[in-house]
Amino acid sequence: MKRKAMPVVAALGLILLIIAIFFGYRFLDRFIPSKEPADLSELLGIKENEVALYLNENLEEEKGIYLQGQTYLPIKWVNQTLNERFYWDENEKLLVYALPDTIVYADHTTLGSSGKPLIWVNEDGVYLSIGLIANYTDIRLSTYDQDLHKRIFINNLWEPETKATAVKEGSLRIKGGVKSPIITEITPGSQVTVLESMEKWDKVRTQDGFIGYIERKRLGTATSQTPQSTFVPPTYKSISMEEPVSLAWHQVTSPDGNASFDKVIANTKGVNVISPTWYELTDNEGNFRSLADTEYVKKAHEKGIEVWALINNFSTDVNTEILMSKTSVRRKLIESLMAEVERYNLDGLNLDFEGIKEEAGVHYVQFIRELSIPCREKGIVLSIDNYVPTAGTQFYNRKEQGIVADYVIIMGYDEHYAGGDAGSVASIEYVENGIKNTLAQVPKEKVINAIPFYTRVWTEGEDGNTTSSALGIEMAQKWIDENQVELYWQEELGQYYGELQSEEGLKKVWMEEERSIGLKMDLIKKYDLAGVACWKLGFEPSGLWDQVRLDKNE
Repeated sequence: MKRKAMPVVAALGLILLIIAIFFGYRFLDRFIPSKEPADLSELLGIKENEVALYLNENLEEEKGIYLQGQTYLPIKWVNQTLNERFYWDENEKLLVYALPDTIVYADHTTLGSSGKPLIWVNEDGVYLSIGLIANYTDIRLSTYDQDLHKRIFINNLWEPETKATAVKEGSLRIKGGVKSPIITEITPGSQVTVLESMEKWDKVRTQDGFIGYIERKRLGTATSQTPQSTFVPPTYKSISMEEPVSLAWHQVTSPDGNASFDKVIANTKGVNVISPTWYELTDNEGNFRSLADTEYVKKAHEKGIEVWALINNFSTDVNTEILMSKTSVRRKLIESLMAEVERYNLDGLNLDFEGIKEEAGVHYVQFIRELSIPCREKGIVLSIDNYVPTAGTQFYNRKEQGIVADYVIIMGYDEHYAGGDAGSVASIEYVENGIKNTLAQVPKEKVINAIPFYTRVWTEGEDGNTTSSALGIEMAQKWIDENQVELYWQEELGQYYGELQSEEGLKKVWMEEERSIGLKMDLIKKYDLAGVACWKLGFEPSGLWDQVRLDKNE
C-alpha cells in the first residue's frame, strides 16, 4: 500500500510545484519592466513628410510638413493659435503682414535668409516656414525635424516651469507603469521638464524632445525656472486727444448738406469732434462717393472742432468680403482716402462698416491694420464704429481694433430696431453691458460710447404686425405733447415709457430725453471712458447738451 501511495504523492507535489511556479511567474511578471519599444510613428500620429506638432506640451491634431530641409506649419493653425496677423490673400496668392509702420509681402517665390521659400502652397493649403513665424511671434521653438520621427515643440506661455535632473537610468514610457512601451531612455544627468506628477510617476518632456512617463524615484529634486522671452513686440503708437472726446455725427447725404454745418453746430455745447458722413463705398473695386468740402473743414477748425470724416459700406452694390479680400483693392482704397485727408486737411477718419458677414471679418480687420499705418504716420486719428458686443459680432475683433486704431466706438443703441420686436432703443442695462463687454477687450482710454439722439414710436397693429418709425428726441417730444401721451418712469430700463391707442393700433414709445441720456453719460464717467459720440446732430433739443457735455476735469 505504501509503494502505491508514493507515486500519487509525488504527482501531487509536482502539480503543486507547477501551480506555484505558474502563479509565481504571474506575480513576478507584474513587476518585471517591459522592454517593448513604442511605435513612435503611431505615438506621434505622423507619416511620410509630416511633422508632429506640440503646443505648450500638448500634441496637436494639426501636422506640419517637412520640405526642402525645413518645417512649414499650416497658416490656419498659426492664425488660430499663435499669430492672427499673418494674412493670406487667396485672390492674389499673397502673404501680407502689417507692422505698425510698414507692410511685408511675400508669395511662393519669396526666399528667406536660408535661401528656401518662406511659404509653401499646395492642394492642402498654405504653410509658413517656422523661421518666418518665429520672426514675428513671441514663441519658443524646439525642433527635432532632422530625426526619423520629426516633431516640433512650440511654447507661447512664459509661466514658471518645473525642472528636474535624472539621478538614475530610466525608461520613458507612453503611460505610467512598467508594462507600458518604452519611448526612449533617460540617462543620469539629463534634465527633464516635469509636466504632471502622479503618486509614483511623473509626466515629463525630455531634452531630446519626447513626452512620456518616468518613475519619480529616478529624478532628483525639482526646481522652478521661469523662461525669459527675447522677443521685441511691435509698438503701436496711438493718438489721444488731451480732453474727453465729444463727437457728433453729422449726416450729410448731398453736397448741399454741408451748408447746414452752422445750423446743426449752433446749439451744441462742448463738441470737439464732428464726423460728417462724407464717404460711401460705391463698388467692390475701392471706389467711393465723396461729399467732402473744404469750407466745411475750415469752419470747424475755426471753432476748434476736429473733423473725422466717416466712410461707410451701406451701398447695396458693395460686398465687403469681395472688396476687402483683395490686397490691391485695399491698397487703392487706402491711398484714395489718404489723398482725401491731404486735400481737405482732415483730422481723422471714422469707419462705419455695418452688416458685414463673418466671412468678411478677417478681411475688414486686415484693412483696419493697413489703414492704420498711414494714419499713424501722418498723425490722423483712426476711429472704428462697432455694435454692442454679441456672440455674433466677435469677428469684428475689437481686441485687435483696440491695438491698431486710436478709438473704438460702441454704437450703444438699436437694442430694438426696425423689423424687430417693440422695445427700447437703448435701455440702461443694454448700454452698460455693451461698455463692460467692450472694456474686456479694449483699453478704456480708447473706448467711446455712442448715445442715441432718437427713439422709436412702435405700432402694434390688429393684424399682429409691428412697425416703427424713428424720431429725433425733439420730434418725439412734440409727438408726446400733441397726443397727450402720459409717460411713466421705468427704473429697470432707465427710461420713460408711454403708450397710445390709435386707429392704427397700439402705439408704444420708450422715450429718450434728458434724464435717460444723463444716466448714459453717468456710465461714461463711471467707467472713465475716452468720451461720447452722438447720433445724430439735428435730432436733439438744445437743452440736451447740458447733460451730454463732458468737461475736461470731470
